[in-house]
Amino acid sequence: MVMVSTKMSKFSSSLSFFLLLLTILSFSTPKSNAISSIDSLQSECLTVPASEFVGSLRDTIDTIQKVTSVVSNVGNFLGNFRLTNAINDCLDLLDFSADVLDWSLSASKPNTKGKDNSTGDLGSDLKTWISAALANQETCIDGFEGTNSNVKTLVAGSLGQITSLVQDLLTMVHTPPKPNSIGRAKTEHKFPSWFKYQDQKLLQVKGNITADAIVAKDGTGNYTKIEDAIAAAPDNSLRRFVIYVKRGVYKEYVEIKKNKWNVVMIGDGMDVTVITGNRSVIDNYTTFRSATFAVSGRGFIARDITFENTAGPQKHQAVALRSDSDLSVFYRCAIKGYQDTLYTHTMRQFYRECRIFGTVDFIFGDATAVFQNCQILAKTGLPNQKNTITAHGRKDPNEPTGFSFQFCNFTGDSDLLPFKNSTETYLGRPWKLYSRTVILQSYMSDVIRPRGWLEWNETFALDTLYYGEFGNYGPGSGPGRRVNWPGYHAFNDSAQASNYTVTQFIKGNLWLPSTGVTYTAGLTV
Repeated sequence: MVMVSTKMSKFSSSLSFFLLLLTILSFSTPKSNAISSIDSLQSECLTVPASEFVGSLRDTIDTIQKVTSVVSNVGNFLGNFRLTNAINDCLDLLDFSADVLDWSLSASKPNTKGKDNSTGDLGSDLKTWISAALANQETCIDGFEGTNSNVKTLVAGSLGQITSLVQDLLTMVHTPPKPNSIGRAKTEHKFPSWFKYQDQKLLQVKGNITADAIVAKDGTGNYTKIEDAIAAAPDNSLRRFVIYVKRGVYKEYVEIKKNKWNVVMIGDGMDVTVITGNRSVIDNYTTFRSATFAVSGRGFIARDITFENTAGPQKHQAVALRSDSDLSVFYRCAIKGYQDTLYTHTMRQFYRECRIFGTVDFIFGDATAVFQNCQILAKTGLPNQKNTITAHGRKDPNEPTGFSFQFCNFTGDSDLLPFKNSTETYLGRPWKLYSRTVILQSYMSDVIRPRGWLEWNETFALDTLYYGEFGNYGPGSGPGRRVNWPGYHAFNDSAQASNYTVTQFIKGNLWLPSTGVTYTAGLTV
């Protein structure tokens, strides 16, 4: 594909610095340490012989291919828009599952190209990718809610074997314990050992830079539509492809497919560059397919952009942003909607200085995601509707997934504040059996109810969920009246809380420096 290189103008020096960093580094997520033999893999992060793990991966990939054929044949007989969407979701998700397991297979072999695009922590990589494959099957089934039960039963039966195989794979991988990051926080630009000294110096240089593509509604760029600029990005690239999206409201549904790696999208500012849509479940889209903006390609970075879904509370599930992008970053972005605004579907994700708006379960999914210095703003929904900020979807206790919020501000949007006493707002509820959410060193306004958390359905998951709080403040943070569920934890020391910091939870020191985004690695004391 032809790569466009056009001189950009009217950028601030900070944006130029950010883009220069990305161009210099190209794709710079580190390679795993070389494994001299397959036995080394076993001692590093496996609970079974490496040959058994590799054999199980191959068996699972073969099973996915067989099930894909079955689901594809079901789809040939459908004339229903809603069912067609559900079937298409399943086919995409099965294809992605086969890919991530193939990454795992490649990374498990010594001296192979498959070690590119990883963090250097093989145990974390394998756990993340296999967990994504597990979540994909669950999402496929969820898409059939409210449709023909016979089709759902047929598809669910075919997927059951995959789910069982993937759960077995998760039990075969362990992440060796590492020292906790306790004490003063390590902050931005801590360079890992694999980072070249010359690149460390170049990161501090400012200057003009070029973008690979410019999108402008007024015709002053290379493209008028974002989707056309994305199509120009090379497939499976280890180099960052930078797209500058000029100010304007872009009414389009954007999907960055799994083969579009390392795409970087830079806008002119939050609420200045806006990508908007209004798909919803009420309009016969699946929750997965309702996203205004969706990204699966690994290494995605977005900065200074708003993603929104304007369907409104009456349309129920309506996603603004969905991400399956491993090692992805959203910096100074606004994510606006009502129910199910932000779908952090799978993989490792980092959000910094973002504003996230919504009503019911408006941050949800089965990703391993850290939110730092973000504003979390509850809105007014339907009459008598309760707001729940998070709904994490961890299904298996061996998954490393969960949500961690640090230095965030939990409050209400301007439309909610006059009704904060009559509209109940909670930090979250358990969507799946092992839901996990932790909130650290954050401000909570009086919009948050004293109980803090809400049941999903009576006693469901109250014993198995994992909700934690540490060092929070503000009128909504008082621990005295919090829920007394077995799965709720009020951390009383930093050793517990540090497990959910950038360093530990998403292995951020191994990949975030290459993005140029400011972050705090540990806890502050």
